[in-house]
Amino acid sequence: MSRKAKCGLRVSCSDGAIVSVVIDTPQGSRNKFKFDSRNGAYKLSKILPEGMVFPYDFGFVPSTKSEDGDPLDVLVLIETPTLPGCNVECRLIGVIEAEQRTDAEKPVRNDRLVAVARASPLYSDVTNVNQIKPAVLKDIEAFFVNYDRLRGVEFRVLARSGPERALKILSDARGKTKRTGVGKR
Repeated sequence: MSRKAKCGLRVSCSDGAIVSVVIDTPQGSRNKFKFDSRNGAYKLSKILPEGMVFPYDFGFVPSTKSEDGDPLDVLVLIETPTLPGCNVECRLIGVIEAEQRTDAEKPVRNDRLVAVARASPLYSDVTNVNQIKPAVLKDIEAFFVNYDRLRGVEFRVLARSGPERALKILSDARGKTKRTGVGKR
């Protein structure tokens, strides 16, 4: 049984919060892609250093706006990489709550939702970020710290939280878009 939640998600008692995620950058890629709304296409944003790759597919939830002004980021656990622009139906399992800042700025929240692709047989039983091995979570967090360091940005992990907190952050990010009209990548 499913219903529409206020934030536009389909919520099912058996599956948890289901959200559509658009992939920017596939797992294993050194290339960081970003959607260019002026051209209606993806563009190469940056190339990571040799040996550094995205650990899982990385994308965003359309029609959201996070505190950093961009749509809400999502790390999608899936066995194999998809493609930039691929729409993946996902189940939220949690969030890596974080803030970022440059030397001159005040810290700004830049949370990373964590989700499981519904089509994934490997991660089908994962319902909470705490079910992911601690070493894997530490590696994911270290990736974001190092990725932002390359951009001259300090990324600091504040907490790891479950799907309820992820849903609250998503709902708030959808509300910001409705109020401002910004963030509709």
